[in-house]
Amino acid sequence: MTSSPRIPGLTAGAVPAPHTPEELATLLRLASAAQTVAIGHARDDASRAAATAFGEAWEAAGRTVVAIADWPEEAASWLRPARRLTEARPDAWIIAGSPHGWAQLSRRLRHSTDWNPLRSFGFASVGDPAVVRLSGAAVLGMRGAGADGSVWQTGCGRITHRLSPARLTR
Repeated sequence: MTSSPRIPGLTAGAVPAPHTPEELATLLRLASAAQTVAIGHARDDASRAAATAFGEAWEAAGRTVVAIADWPEEAASWLRPARRLTEARPDAWIIAGSPHGWAQLSRRLRHSTDWNPLRSFGFASVGDPAVVRLSGAAVLGMRGAGADGSVWQTGCGRITHRLSPARLTR
């Protein structure tokens, strides 16, 4: 029997800020090579709204959402949402949630499924250094969008950010 990937003693963090139009546009661009996506989100209003906005924009572009899964900020194992996110075998995963809840779920995904962070894209709320600190190698290579439309990526134990084109011209 293997040990649980659950982070003991971790409590729920702050509720994420609402997503921005720039953030959504960047995520759509980052995931554009995919045809199918699974969308995962925490159960707070901001995460739910971000997931809904992405799904609507994705389908309006003629692409397919194969699964939508939500997860609680605190759970015994996160196995059910991990399986719901991966069972349809999407081309990519889109993630919205708080750093703490996402850290827990990402560890379960790596431990129990074929989820791949290199094919995963997150809203600004999961592009937090706490995710890398708490998840470690589970999220290395994951990319996402900052609230200003910038791009972030996990790697080498940290998150790096590239400025958005709009900020480069200011």
